[in-house]
Amino acid sequence: MAELANCSRCQAVFVKTIRDVCQSCYKEEERAFETVYRFLSVRKNREATMMEIVKATEVNENLIIKFIKEKRLRTSQFPKLAYPCERCDVDIIHGRLCGDCSDDIKSGLEYYDKMESQANEKEEKANIYYTYENRKK
Repeated sequence: MAELANCSRCQAVFVKTIRDVCQSCYKEEERAFETVYRFLSVRKNREATMMEIVKATEVNENLIIKFIKEKRLRTSQFPKLAYPCERCDVDIIHGRLCGDCSDDIKSGLEYYDKMESQANEKEEKANIYYTYENRKK
């Protein structure tokens, strides 16, 4: 369903459907994509790094990262095209997190699950009631 929104680039009001930018910014992004893709399609530029691409095309690094995350530029075709991990800024070529951050989050979740299961065990033991009969003769 369409709704009114502000363009994430120029703050203009537009009817938001599937994009987060207005029509004029979308056209600018498409021109930038064509510039970057033309640069990378030249055989000698296929192994260019992010900084080399930014310098040669004058396209913003964040926009190039957006193209990669949208899978419009594939890192499998351009082996040195890396972007920063969302947590620690180490260069990666796929996903949103590097291996170390991913492992760190997994170990944190495992630790949390372990602590939660121990707390549940303690709670179950605390809910056991014993009776003691004291009979007098």
